[in-house]
Amino acid sequence: MKQNKAVPWLCVILWMALIFYLSHQPATESAELSTGIMQIIKQAVVGVIPQLPFDESVLHFLIRKGAHFFAYMILGILVYHALTKSNIVGVKRFSFTLMICVVYAITDEVHQLFIPGRSGEVTDVLIDSAGALVGIGVCQLVRKMIRFKNAR
Repeated sequence: MKQNKAVPWLCVILWMALIFYLSHQPATESAELSTGIMQIIKQAVVGVIPQLPFDESVLHFLIRKGAHFFAYMILGILVYHALTKSNIVGVKRFSFTLMICVVYAITDEVHQLFIPGRSGEVTDVLIDSAGALVGIGVCQLVRKMIRFKNAR
């Protein structure tokens, strides 16, 4: 069954819209979301290892930066897939995927400059770019594994 080229690009656009929506939240709403996630993780960790010293500020920081990394890892995977379905191959596919993700990360940080309590951070662009690179790497690894399996 041949897949429509528009479907993978629609997934990219929807994921970008989700990133935009989350970036558009004022700092107080964003902090509430990550604090809620932090409390869930804290309860789980303390339940398993009660004697573990727990620094909430470090966990909060890791959750916020981890969200950047994860969101852009998924974006990297989606863009890579969309470019694959659009018959873009090789170094072009890698380069275009990375370029699209990095440019979107930059525009996302600029967007946050206009949101109450938020700021645009170069470090977040670097974290986003690293996430996209890992997503691209995952795609390339999976493609190689599939080719290896099919060759056997």
